Amino acid sequence: MSNKYFGTDGIRGQANGPVLRPDVLVRIGQAAGQVVGDATHNGKKTVVIGKDTRLSGYMIESALEAGFTSVGFNVLLVGPLPTPAVALLTRSLRADLGVMITASHNPYSDNGIKLFTPDGVKLNGGYVERMEALIDAPEQIELASPDHVGRAMRVDDAVGRYMEYIKGTVPRDFSLAGMKLVVDGANGAAYKIAPRILWELGAQVYKLGAEPDGFNINKNVGATAPEALAKAVLQHGADMGIALDGDADRLILVDETGTVMDGDFIIAAMAQHFHAHRKLTGGGVVATVMSNMGLQRFVEGMGLALVRTPVGDHHVEKAMREGGYNVGGEQSGHLIFRDYATTGDGLLAAMQVLSFLREKDLKASHLANLYKPWPQQLENIRLPDGSDAAAVLESAPVQGRIEAAEATLGEAGRVLVRKSGTEPLIRVMVEAEDAALMQRELGGIAEVVRAAV
Repeated sequence: MSNKYFGTDGIRGQANGPVLRPDVLVRIGQAAGQVVGDATHNGKKTVVIGKDTRLSGYMIESALEAGFTSVGFNVLLVGPLPTPAVALLTRSLRADLGVMITASHNPYSDNGIKLFTPDGVKLNGGYVERMEALIDAPEQIELASPDHVGRAMRVDDAVGRYMEYIKGTVPRDFSLAGMKLVVDGANGAAYKIAPRILWELGAQVYKLGAEPDGFNINKNVGATAPEALAKAVLQHGADMGIALDGDADRLILVDETGTVMDGDFIIAAMAQHFHAHRKLTGGGVVATVMSNMGLQRFVEGMGLALVRTPVGDHHVEKAMREGGYNVGGEQSGHLIFRDYATTGDGLLAAMQVLSFLREKDLKASHLANLYKPWPQQLENIRLPDGSDAAAVLESAPVQGRIEAAEATLGEAGRVLVRKSGTEPLIRVMVEAEDAALMQRELGGIAEVVRAAV
């Protein structure tokens, strides 16, 4: 598959940059419409378009709307909503395609496009290859005749539909009465929805990252910057802190002591909970190569399997679907519960954790004490413009240093060096039972990678 437009998670780049500018965006909408339209048997071709709170969302939404309607698609605009809500509404509204305008955890200056099939699964494979070809061949775009140009309309009850869906994933009598929760919406797509749902369920809610201005999405708040949430939890004496990212498909938690808990701890807790209730399917859970060895040891200690995939929640979802697993996710906080959803959903995951804690009358710190993580550190090395990441990674000095580190660590550690699929970075991760050894090998590999870059 060509990487000119699509990366590992849709299209992503700088707003008004080489790709995310109006003329190209119109062609992207046209290409997506034509490819998907050719495969649909639905006479009323429809696309659902949602977005997060970035300023550039207005521009991208309008350009895509023009592209889709020009090839005969009706466009349903749902406004600012979490990515998983768009996946849900694509299914619920019987649409042929779902589009989420977001760059997830990136800063406001970036934006992107995530595409969903009618089943709410991220679009990949052959569809994407055909879209790539059409975007660069506008003469092959088949425009609709004047009487078949599509319409665009707002879906006024989109927020309510999603809120009811989220509340429907916990028992009817479930209540958060008596709980103090701090909710960090990352100034993003769930800044209104997340606090509202928890308040409706009875919690006393303190808001953080709930004042988007188009520029402050993910800025020092949210799942990628949980320090502010940890401070707020202690300040308010809260029972737990909930951090989402810009498009609310990630969840990071903070317990009552201010300890930050990543996706691995949530996977561990829900694996234990589902297994105890005989609700866990597939005989284990799915995680990625980034998940901590401490999690793997914990899961295997229950007689379950931990299946690892490449980084990316679409890889996790595919492995879950093919293997019959219903719990999986990433250390970064993408959590998938296939009994309820087809993609990562931060709010849904928070509901599952809260339901578990309330049922067992446990404090949030129970999750942080499930296992002891192996020391693990990730270092990001930025690539200069024009750099060939593959050449850097395959160079003899880099490969030699990686092999040396793996030999030194043996069974007591892991090395993972890869190119980011969403940013111009090479990511170096080292994990080991011995923290000093981990730091030494990480520094050695990073030094060689920087020299190669």
